[in-house]
Amino acid sequence: MPCLRSLFSCAAICLATQAMLAQAPKPEKPKQFIYVLHLVPRLHDDKAWTDEDKAAVERHFNRFKEAVKSGQLILAGRTLETGEQTFGIAIFEATDENAARAFMNADPAVVAGVMTAELHPFGVALERKNP
Repeated sequence: MPCLRSLFSCAAICLATQAMLAQAPKPEKPKQFIYVLHLVPRLHDDKAWTDEDKAAVERHFNRFKEAVKSGQLILAGRTLETGEQTFGIAIFEATDENAARAFMNADPAVVAGVMTAELHPFGVALERKNP
């Protein structure tokens, strides 16, 4: 009989644990955002770039590479136009708008004043699989 009681006790604990896990709130899925980057007008002329400007853009790109590795950055790129028509985008995940804005405002190109940035809520609807 003691073995039977232990078996019933064990089963009751397992059922209670499963019920608690089923009721536990699932972590909220990160939200998606996009920010659009524009070069500041003085940099529309390639000759105007300083070593500091180039270094800021290099830090910006390295930060994006790290964000890809961590899974935060979904996609980043820029148009191939020159001058005032060029712009870049970064599509990424964050817990909320405040975290998204903090990520955008910490971009080294924005901090250095090389680029301006504008944040928008975003949702990736379709995505091709990488080969």
